[in-house]
Amino acid sequence: MSANSTNDLLIELGTEELPPKALKKLSDAFTGGIVDGLKKAGFEINEVASFAAPRRLAVLIKNIAAAQPDRNIERKGPALKAAYDADGNPTKAVMGFARSCGVEVSELQQQETDKGVWLIFKATEKGRALSELIEDIVNQSLAKLPIPKRMRWGDNDAEFVRPVHWLVMMFGEQVIDAEILGLKASSQTYGHRFHAPAAITLNTASEYQEKLLGEGFVIADFAQRKEKIKQQVIDTGKQLGGEAVLDDDLLNEVAALNEWPIAVAGEFDEIYLDVPAEALIKTMQDNQKYFPVTDGKNNLKNYFITISNIDSKSPEKVKAGNERVVRPRLADAKFFWEQDQKQPLESFNAALEKVVFQKKLGTIADKTKRVAGLAEAIAQQLGANVEYVKRAVLLSKCDLMTDMVGEFASLQGVMGKRYAQKAGEPDEVALALDEQYKPRGASDDTASTPTGQILSISDKLDTLVGIFAIGQKPTGEKDPYALRRASLGVLRTIIERQLDLDLKQLIAESAKLLADKVDATKVEAEVFEYIIERLRAYYLDRGVSADVFDAVSALSPSRPLDFDKRIKAVSAFRELAEAQSLAAANKRVGNILKKSASSNNVTVDESLLAEDAEKKLYETLSSLSQVVEPMFDAGNYEAALTKLSSLRDPVDAFFDSVMVMADDEAVKNNRIALLNTMNQLFLRAADLSRLHQ
Repeated sequence: MSANSTNDLLIELGTEELPPKALKKLSDAFTGGIVDGLKKAGFEINEVASFAAPRRLAVLIKNIAAAQPDRNIERKGPALKAAYDADGNPTKAVMGFARSCGVEVSELQQQETDKGVWLIFKATEKGRALSELIEDIVNQSLAKLPIPKRMRWGDNDAEFVRPVHWLVMMFGEQVIDAEILGLKASSQTYGHRFHAPAAITLNTASEYQEKLLGEGFVIADFAQRKEKIKQQVIDTGKQLGGEAVLDDDLLNEVAALNEWPIAVAGEFDEIYLDVPAEALIKTMQDNQKYFPVTDGKNNLKNYFITISNIDSKSPEKVKAGNERVVRPRLADAKFFWEQDQKQPLESFNAALEKVVFQKKLGTIADKTKRVAGLAEAIAQQLGANVEYVKRAVLLSKCDLMTDMVGEFASLQGVMGKRYAQKAGEPDEVALALDEQYKPRGASDDTASTPTGQILSISDKLDTLVGIFAIGQKPTGEKDPYALRRASLGVLRTIIERQLDLDLKQLIAESAKLLADKVDATKVEAEVFEYIIERLRAYYLDRGVSADVFDAVSALSPSRPLDFDKRIKAVSAFRELAEAQSLAAANKRVGNILKKSASSNNVTVDESLLAEDAEKKLYETLSSLSQVVEPMFDAGNYEAALTKLSSLRDPVDAFFDSVMVMADDEAVKNNRIALLNTMNQLFLRAADLSRLHQ
């Protein structure tokens, strides 16, 4: 085979069932490691196909060269004048250099540079065969896989996440002579454990996927398998007269559990529908890996869809088996639901006295008392229903001690809402028990009720201030208390729900409530800075440019809603034709004021104005400030900045014809005061000097 011929390279590792939640990650890392290794070795990679199934990790690289490309080597030796002594004999330096290159001194070449003539060694290094290099490359990729715990099997020294049983390594039709994890490479793969247990011989690397599908009952491509499962689940849901509940994490997990997926529908007794749908859905998804079915209007139906890894000759037996298995799970959920209601929800508070939130910050009961203090203060500021807020805080953490949340931790809040609704609590109070945790992620909505919003903000701020105060702020990737998410949650709730709240004031209030546990006053500024830094990410994600954020952030506004209005105003101002010129003028003014001792002076003496351009600027500023000051007072930044854009011409004229640093001290200071007046006006909205021209 000629070195420059190309063919397909196949590598497959056959294993016992791999951990389903880690399969996709393992596959990506396995493929990535091999591709990187080949690229580093100088191979050109065109098309790569990655395969991941319960019993295999594989990669197929199309049209890769049989060998590395030849490399031109060039090494610089000593200067010509240092290479020979007075008698013309080679010096030790040049003999050592030639020896290190594996040649005689006479074989070295000369190269002229602007610094003189040097001796150099030139050669062409032949590229090594792919078959010689691939074993090392695969081993390096395996060594780097994200496997927390490796295992051994048999009397073998090899270690992997699961025992490995076969290895395929082929280049076109040829088997590569290699050994990985104690296994010799061959052209034999294996199909489905039950449908095709015998060995399948591959004639060529490229037929891998097709042959596994045709003879092996294995859909090797993860994405194809996932799509097939999704389609089957959707179709089966429709056949049942409803709509399947699709969860992407569950689809990934089920795709990682099955090589030959077949959807099977099952049914359960309607009496279980008395239990809140969230609990039934959770037990079906988490414990059974089933897809629940609704009527399309969010009402659960008494059906489920499971994915079987076998095309059974008697599917009714598979159906009956799954129905038998799910029954005790649903019965448990029903039992928890009924048991938890045997006492009022608020009675679970007693147990919270013994549950530690954080040892320096006390129990969950202590936290709830602090949240109550902060929530009531916010409710009064916003004119919300204080009684609702008090009641919601009292019940807020009670569901943590219920049997249902003990079984399904992710139902915290949801079950609080359900128990409160069943007990006849006001709807807003019940909803707030769930909404206190909102937004649960970037794509989740913020709380919709005033009580829920207040609870959400108070609970998150108490955690933020408390954790900072005990010196456990997030570092790098570590954020065990999810403070980044809490910060964004507070900001989004305030901004998206239009709540006029002062963040610095709330942080100070929260610090006061923590006084009996820790001195939090010392971290108030740090917590504020940390939250505002999250605001930067929030705006950048929404397409606001970094300089617009910096222009507003420079003034450190402490009311997020006000911050948002300024951001919108500066973004709009930036689009105006006059913006560039005025931003440049603000930068120039800022530099002048920085250098001037009288920069605090904003009183202009009209009698000292001599030039037409400064008189014109003063007049325009005087009339404009009367119009825009009330706009700024009302927070109408966008209208105010639009008005101020009319300053462009008088400002340009001023800088064109007026010498600010006049010889006459009084005139100079008066001109600086004039510029300061303008500067202060713009600073009511933002520091426009930070905008990029």
